[in-house]
Amino acid sequence: MINTDKLEGADKPYIIHHLWVPRDLVCYPGAEKMVTRIVDLRSDTVTKPTEAMRAAMANAEVDDDVLGHDPSCFRLETEIAKILGKEAALFVPLGTMANLISVLVHCDIRGSEVILGDNSHIHIYENGGIATLGGVHPRTVKNNDDGTMDIHLIEAAIRDPKGELVYPTTRLICLENTHGNSGGRCLSVDYTDRVGEVAKRHGLKLHIDGARIFNASIALGVPVDRLVQAADSASVCLSKGLGAPVGSVIVGSNSFITKARRVRKTLGGGMRQVGILCAAALVALQENVEKLESDHRNARFLADGLNEIKGLRVDTSCVETNIVCVEIEEDSQTTAAKLCKDMEDYDILLMAMGSSRLRIVFHHQISSSDVHYALSCFQHSMNGVRNENDS
Repeated sequence: MINTDKLEGADKPYIIHHLWVPRDLVCYPGAEKMVTRIVDLRSDTVTKPTEAMRAAMANAEVDDDVLGHDPSCFRLETEIAKILGKEAALFVPLGTMANLISVLVHCDIRGSEVILGDNSHIHIYENGGIATLGGVHPRTVKNNDDGTMDIHLIEAAIRDPKGELVYPTTRLICLENTHGNSGGRCLSVDYTDRVGEVAKRHGLKLHIDGARIFNASIALGVPVDRLVQAADSASVCLSKGLGAPVGSVIVGSNSFITKARRVRKTLGGGMRQVGILCAAALVALQENVEKLESDHRNARFLADGLNEIKGLRVDTSCVETNIVCVEIEEDSQTTAAKLCKDMEDYDILLMAMGSSRLRIVFHHQISSSDVHYALSCFQHSMNGVRNENDS
């Protein structure tokens, strides 16, 4: 039996044939199947704007941001720069663009090289943009299971300037916090500071892909500015855990952001009355940061529950934030694709990450009842448990 007592604030569910089903989703005999809404666990990018965000967007004070006059954008950039302890900030439409701009500013000479993790988002999921558009060569270092790269391997990857005739020139190191492909693991302040020391010792810059940096801050109990203190630049996604509809922000020095603004325009990221989007992001900053702890709690609860289901396995020690990676055991007679399809029949959306691996991501619009319901459906799909209302 799955224990629901651990989930803080959860409604007490009914028990139907060993399935935990929230009260608002119970189907009584003879009644048609009731589903109140989709439970979307594919990513924290799928949130919908809240009513407060929609109101802020409708009433946003706007102007032309390409000309630098949009007041709502200015307020957002000023607030983000303050929160992250940097001189300036720049709003961009996408996290991929935020990282690309940052790399291109730091590596402004073609043939430059960036050191980054072999399992990092920039290296795997950003369409090779740093090489395609910037002529920047990626030099990968193996990511450990916790998202770190060994310090001595980072240092060993730095090119000897004496070999500049034949080697690319190392100019930048990139870290990712939290580390998505490692299941949302957090990089500690101590680790980031040590990488920053290596960068400074060799005259390099340090960029942090902080798409989920606020998740790391909440999980570690460390102010977010301290997590990027050693970095020359950082990107922050507003449309993941914070739940804004669109956008990311880059932070850095005044001179860095001045150059970044020009690169943004070159890439087509300069927008006009962008304050409509920034107004929603300001609401997200004000209302949703504290909710990240609930996302983390829901993730840990689900991970514990999935481990009690035969055929599924979760390394719960790796569940530090809002991401749960689920392994499907070989003898379970199902695949990730099939399980996704089975769960979709219950209006639960999941993401397959290979033939035997699922990624589940929580956000502020997933309730405790949704977690209970998802667990009951996992148990049903994996164990074939049926209740009297199943067709």
